[in-house]
Amino acid sequence: MAAPLTEAAISKMRAMIASGALAPGARLPPEAELAAELGASRNTVREAVRALVTARVLDVKRGDGTYVTSLRPELLLEGIGAAVELMQEGFSLELIAVRRILEPAATAMAAADIDDETLDALGACLDRMEAATSEAERIGHDADFHAIVGAASGNATLASMLAAVSSRTIRARAWRGVAEEGAGASTIRQHQEILGALREHDPSRAEAAALLHVATTEAWFRVTAAGRPAHARETAADTRPRSNGHAGRAHAR
Repeated sequence: MAAPLTEAAISKMRAMIASGALAPGARLPPEAELAAELGASRNTVREAVRALVTARVLDVKRGDGTYVTSLRPELLLEGIGAAVELMQEGFSLELIAVRRILEPAATAMAAADIDDETLDALGACLDRMEAATSEAERIGHDADFHAIVGAASGNATLASMLAAVSSRTIRARAWRGVAEEGAGASTIRQHQEILGALREHDPSRAEAAALLHVATTEAWFRVTAAGRPAHARETAADTRPRSNGHAGRAHAR
């Protein structure tokens, strides 16, 4: 019976948060008081709290108490990225298709009011892509470029979902960069077109450029993936980007 009781406690605590009874940043009542309010045992409350901490809904501060987190999309949607990383290789094409839907929309939104500082950051990423001496290095700067564009969309939920999906599609992009002659130069040209559209604050052009960019990888992957041995796919998947990890957050608004 422990699992159903814990699920009930979790549901009640989520309802308290959703209703505003426990706002972002609020400290939870003492354990005994919370247990009485939920009509649950203290052990059940502890299990529920642990589950909500894992989901990034609650944060335990040792010696201080348990608090509701900021509930920001980038925090709550981290679980999508973790789930995507566990998806099997056969779903890579589906993830690229999802990125094809999200990326152009985010890029069009970014074009509307992107600022000069963010444009400079994108230009610097592009410069580093051009100067990269390995595919792993180039793909890392590529990931930074798209993280910055996602953050510049002004929609934290969209940017978080895109980042989660892109974390896995990077592997397919790395595979293409290694396997297809000229893919790196083509990718840089496509990024130049995206950046040009953003500098012109042209949402339609930016959307079209981003769509072409993602669709190119999708088309290549669709044609070649079926005939490539599984061990070769795994080798390409190990070409991980060396991203600084802060590109998207540094330019989030």
